[in-house]
Amino acid sequence: MRAAIYGAGSLGTILGAFITRKGGEIDLVNRNVAHVKALRENGARVCGTMEFTQKVNAIIPDAMTGKYDIIFLMTKQQHNAEVVAFLKDFLADEGVIVTLQNGIPELQIGEIVGPERVLGCTVAWGATMLEPGVCELTSEPDSLTFSLGSLEKVPNKHLPEVKALLEMMGPVEVDSNFIGTRWSKLLINAAFSGMSTVLGCTFGEAAGDRRSRKYVQACIKECIDVCAASGIRIEPVQGKDIVKLLDYNGPVKKQIAFLIIPIAIRKHAKLKASMLQDIEKGKKTEVDAINGVVCAFGRKVGCPTPVNDKVVEIIHRIENGELQASFNNLKLF
Repeated sequence: MRAAIYGAGSLGTILGAFITRKGGEIDLVNRNVAHVKALRENGARVCGTMEFTQKVNAIIPDAMTGKYDIIFLMTKQQHNAEVVAFLKDFLADEGVIVTLQNGIPELQIGEIVGPERVLGCTVAWGATMLEPGVCELTSEPDSLTFSLGSLEKVPNKHLPEVKALLEMMGPVEVDSNFIGTRWSKLLINAAFSGMSTVLGCTFGEAAGDRRSRKYVQACIKECIDVCAASGIRIEPVQGKDIVKLLDYNGPVKKQIAFLIIPIAIRKHAKLKASMLQDIEKGKKTEVDAINGVVCAFGRKVGCPTPVNDKVVEIIHRIENGELQASFNNLKLF
């Protein structure tokens, strides 16, 4: 069985390092020549909440050969059409693309390679690339979990092998209601990645400041309401029922949920959103595939999403150089 991580940036490098460390064989593929060179010469250095260096097999896309049974896809979603079309030639006849991306990318990828050749995976931890070959794990070691599933009734036959590879890093839960799992991750990303990118801060800072927390809470509530209107049951995250903890219909429960938010995110308080990392590198973000998805679903079911709409607007303005990521942006809500 051949496996690869395509788009091995911060998350993919750390995942690949864990898999290789446990004796698995996997190619780490990245277009960043400097990063690949550092990985090949020095190994993958993981720092932050864990510290180790692991020799890995890293290559650029032009060096890919043959067919892979499993390809973990970890590139930005806005390039999915071209990336997946490229990867299709390297996918074995019964091979599978496992998307560890944000949003709900399985539908688009399934249109290109066939829905039966797609698995989805949500990641409950975060990372930041500090320099070529060096990635910081920003989540606590006991939060290194995955949720794996399919939008198809019968998942791809490689699901057990995919699960085994991911378990070399942390616990894996196979979800029958994977669309609900996707939405639980999307809710977290919309609220914490979206708002922390607007503010230019970490997840913990966005949740800790009482001024910004009310908009984090509003993002969460909009996601819960959109799912309720769409008939989607949001799955728990690491055993915690998000809806039970954070939904509200009156002032008392709203205040309780407000107080819970910083506690709920404490294991990921140091996490810097990948969208904010993109902003800092002068790149476009995935906001349309995160907060934008909430807005799109809301429009379909007639559920207003004003805070998520504003997050999308502000982040696009930051991308265009009209604004800076700053707490000053709170006045725009």
